[in-house]
Amino acid sequence: MIYKFVLISGEEESFSREFELDENNTLLDFHKAIQEELEYDNSHIASFFTATDKWEKEEEFTLFDMGSNTTIMEDIIIDDIIINENQKLLYIFDLFNERALFIECIGEVEIIDGREYPICVQSQGRPPKQIILNGFASADIEVDDLPDGELVIDDDNDLPEFDDIDDFDDL
Repeated sequence: MIYKFVLISGEEESFSREFELDENNTLLDFHKAIQEELEYDNSHIASFFTATDKWEKEEEFTLFDMGSNTTIMEDIIIDDIIINENQKLLYIFDLFNERALFIECIGEVEIIDGREYPICVQSQGRPPKQIILNGFASADIEVDDLPDGELVIDDDNDLPEFDDIDDFDDL
């Protein structure tokens, strides 16, 4: 069985993606497909949650074992979490700012011979930026764009240099 999912964002109105997943794909497979399609940096932590009809979080599925009451994505096959045709999931891609994509299963489709799953079958609009720092998307930060009074540490280390311990008294 092949499930079809639609992904939308609360930040980018024109953004949507449709993915097809085999019932035996794992949530880790889905995570990797999303990361690749959206060109996100896969070194960042992400989680899936099952969600209620009102998008309230239920069970969490993490990239790696985080202790009590979590299950890792690799251990969950899609068929295990799809309870009904309109099953909702949240994909938290920016954990620190609680930013998510809203995912809904929109039904089943026919298997296409030779197609590898998961696969993105429709792409519309730009995805939201992966990480937001101090209100700015990390890929968009320029030194001139930062508000006055923000401390900016660049590769040249703008930190004060101290020759010896007595210099601390001057602060």
